This record gives sequence, structure tokens and C-alpha cells, in this order.
Amino acid sequence: MVSKQERAWAIRFILCLGVVSLFADMTYEGAYSILGPFLKDLGATATQVGIIAGLGEMIAASLRLFSGRFADRTRAYWGIAIFGYALNLLVVPMLALAGNWQMAALLVVAERTGKALRGPARDVLLSEATGKVGHGFGFGVHAAMDQTGAVIGPLMMAWAVARANHFGPAFARLAFPACGALVALLVARGVYWGKDAPPPKPAPQQALPRVFWMYVAAAGVLACGFVDFPLLAYHFQKTALAKPAVIPLLYAGAMGVNGLAALVLGKLYDRHGISVLSWGILVSLLALPLGFLGGPMGAIASVGCWAVGLGAQDASLRAGIAQVVSMNKRGGAFGAFNGVYGVMWFLGSATMGLLYDHSVMALVIFGVLLQLAAAGMFFWLRRPLAAATAAAAAS
Repeated sequence: MVSKQERAWAIRFILCLGVVSLFADMTYEGAYSILGPFLKDLGATATQVGIIAGLGEMIAASLRLFSGRFADRTRAYWGIAIFGYALNLLVVPMLALAGNWQMAALLVVAERTGKALRGPARDVLLSEATGKVGHGFGFGVHAAMDQTGAVIGPLMMAWAVARANHFGPAFARLAFPACGALVALLVARGVYWGKDAPPPKPAPQQALPRVFWMYVAAAGVLACGFVDFPLLAYHFQKTALAKPAVIPLLYAGAMGVNGLAALVLGKLYDRHGISVLSWGILVSLLALPLGFLGGPMGAIASVGCWAVGLGAQDASLRAGIAQVVSMNKRGGAFGAFNGVYGVMWFLGSATMGLLYDHSVMALVIFGVLLQLAAAGMFFWLRRPLAAATAAAAAS
């Protein structure tokens, strides 16, 4: 049984990490909202935008595998998380100094690398708290706060772009929320329940359960078929479906929908399990035909569908891992999951970028088929995941 004191700590800690993510997402989601058009202005093609958007994820994937296992072995969760946050928050404002798309690409890769380093360690700390209030609810609350920052950041960028009529200088303004994230992270460290306890001795590493790898495979198929917003934004600007200053507003709206969807779907996840993600995927796949084949209203609808699907992932994917993997193996599990997800995201992004330059219809078919396959795989995993969760709770 979870005591009232433990539950109160868990909620307080989730909220503290939520504030960290709020400021962090103001920083890098603000940058992400204008990345596609910014790269286009620097001379990048659609293929290059697709490759850049996914390249950081692929390179960082191997680091996630390393950082997750390293975190499990050393239990240095806070040190790894702080270093990772510092790296990816410091490089984002430097995009204002990028004079060509190659330099911008290097900075994007550096930002993704920092996120890869801190991701598994942060998720382990967060999963300790969500276990006391419900994994779906806890991750959903964190995602909702995360997406609040993801709304504010693009709004900042929309204002900055509209004022300067240029994308580059807007990135410098992101230094302010970056500093806020680092301060909030230190506050969260002070609130942490186990800050005065000696670190536990590393437990013997055991093989991850078979259902975990099936789960990772389904997530990889989903990542490969899920379109990157920079490619959508590239299309909107190229076809004049949206003005440059409107694109970050669309992204801000998407992040608002994402946060609400994560909060609602996270609560539903605790009741109904992974089938909630399958339904979210069926909504997200509509973003492809609406965004690439529709008109201005289709573009708006596509961003909403894309956001609902992303919210379903935010609320469900990490929660599923936390339910079937014990605490002493979660760093490695989150690292392995994020590694496969990142590689598949890159492959999907690069493929969609190449397809866009040759056949938009082929891009849509590619993404829709893969997302349908992922929805079916997750729906089939309902019973294996439920059985694994019951076994983990009994052990």
C-alpha cells in the first residue's frame, strides 16, 4: 500500500520534473517549430530536412543504450540527467549563429545527443514516483506540463519571427527558458525523496522479458511511420498552405492538444491498458493524407491528428515499460527502447523526405501502412502486457 506521505511526495516530485520539462520544451520545441522553414531558408532540400530531423535521433540512439545501462550500473541518475539537460539546452540558442544548414544540422544533432543522455535517467526517476500514483496518470501529468512549455515556446517563436520577419534571430530568445530549466532541475533534485539515502548497490543484471522486446518492435514500426513536424512544416511553406509566422502557431496549438491528449489518455491507459495507444495511432495516421493531400483546412486538421497521436505515445509508451520492467533494469530498458525508437524514427524520416521529393502519394501510403501495422501490434499485445504486469507485481 502507498501511504499518503509517499503519494504526496510522488505528486510533488512529478510536478517539479514537470516544471523542468515545461522550461526545457519552451526551449527545444520552440526551436523545433521553425526548424523546417529555417533549414529551407538556409538552402536545405526536403530530403535533407528529413535526414536532419531523423539523424539526431539515430546518432543519439546508441547513446541512449549506453546512458541507460550506465545509469543502471552507477545509479548516477541525477548526474547524468543534469549533464544531458545542460548540453541540449545550451546548444539550442546557438542556432541563431548558424550560417548554413550544415552548421544547423550539427547543432540539432548535439541537442538530440543531450536529450538522449538524460532521457533514460530522467525516466527512471520519474517512474519511481509514477509507480505510487499510477504510471499512466503520472506520465500523463508530466507530459501535460511538458506540452505546456511546448505551446509557449512556439508562441514565442511566432512573435519573434513576425517581428523580425526572419527565422535565425528568434533562436537567441530561447536562452531564457533554457536557464529556467536548469534552475528548476536543481530544485527538483532538492525535492527528491531519496536525496539523503545512500545509493543502492547495483542489482545483478537479468535479461529483459520477451514481451518487452515485442513492445519495442511495435514502437519501432510506429516511429518509422510517424511523420516529423519539420517535414509537414516544410510542405506547408512550400505550398503556401501557411505563412511563415503561422507555422509556429500551428505547432503551439499541436502541443496544446498533445498535452491535453496525454493527460486524458494517460488516465484511460491506467483503466484500459495499451489498447488506448492503438486508438491514438488510428487518429494520428490521418495527419498524412490531410496534411500532404488536403488544403488549408486539411493542414490544420492534420496538425491536430498528429498531436493526438503524439499525446497517446507520451502517455502510454513509457508507462508500458515501467509496468513490465523492474526498477533495477529500467535504465537499460528505457535506453534500449529509445535506441530502437530513435533508429526507426530516423529511417522513417529519411524515407519520407526522399519520397516527398519524388511522390507525395507514396509518402502518405508508406506512413499510413506502417502506422496501421503498429496499431495492430499494440492491440495484440494487450494480453501479453497484462500477464507480464501481473507477474511483475507478484514477484
